[in-house]
Amino acid sequence: MQDTKIKAGIVGGAGYTAGELLRILLHHEFVELGSIVSSSNAGNPVYQVHDDLVGETDLTFAAQLQGDEDVVFLCLGHGNSKAWLTKHELPETTHIIDLSNDFRLEVDAEFEGREFVYGLPELNRSRIQQAQSIANPGCFATAIQLALLPLAQAGKLTDDVHVSAITGSTGAGQSLAETVHFSWRTNNVSIYKPFTHQHLGEIGESLAQLQHELDVDIHFIPYRGNFTRGIFASVYTPSDLTQDEARALYQQFYQDAPFTTVSDKEVHLKQVVNTNKCLLHVQKLGKQLLITSVIDNLVKGASGQAVQNMNLLFGLPETTGLGLKAGLF
Repeated sequence: MQDTKIKAGIVGGAGYTAGELLRILLHHEFVELGSIVSSSNAGNPVYQVHDDLVGETDLTFAAQLQGDEDVVFLCLGHGNSKAWLTKHELPETTHIIDLSNDFRLEVDAEFEGREFVYGLPELNRSRIQQAQSIANPGCFATAIQLALLPLAQAGKLTDDVHVSAITGSTGAGQSLAETVHFSWRTNNVSIYKPFTHQHLGEIGESLAQLQHELDVDIHFIPYRGNFTRGIFASVYTPSDLTQDEARALYQQFYQDAPFTTVSDKEVHLKQVVNTNKCLLHVQKLGKQLLITSVIDNLVKGASGQAVQNMNLLFGLPETTGLGLKAGLF
């Protein structure tokens, strides 16, 4: 446990993931917020960008870090974290938690003397606890991996896996694009990056970590949803397990995972939005084992998981600051 507060800095402080981090860390009993870096907003109050924080904080955006942070969260666009670290040298003692995809794959894990550990706690808890730097998983990757890890550990991924998953508009970030405009997104659903989504690489590496002779294809169709946040993933594969065997396998695998729960009932997005939870539902239909996985893409899929990783890095209870409740109505 911490005797003193963890000093945390955020780089890329104006985006959605940074806003979620601020929402969580402002109420984390062991954290003191330092610099919230945003080059385009330096000197402006944080609540002018994140207006859900009006009355919560008087912090202002900074042009640079103070340099004495215990942990720095990089909330930068994909490809920008490497560029930022190349230009800004951090002390060796400073922990980094990167929310981009720059260091998630094994080929990218070593960078300028740092080793980035893949930060999925349900897979790598002990490695995270000993790590200096963390590559936070992708949002789709989190939902899909949590649906498949128990099968991989049991050596039960023996046939192709099919995934259909829909995400909210916040998954695309704050940058303006046609597909995030209200008039385009509302009352609309569309496919993007079919079979080629960038999260497939990290999913494959995590599954192979548990099932070493893995030789199956993952066929992933991502959808854009007409809602703001959440991921609903349907994952299915042929299996020789009965429904009872499969549920027991999942319950045993996640028995010590405080945020991942195997539900006896079918699950839906409202159960997890604004929380760090992943809910799973497992059922056998004919020869197919169907796993439904739901998360909030900005919390368990990004900022909440980043705080979960920070807690593990600093020896805190994994759930500290993350007692967040969903609103069903």
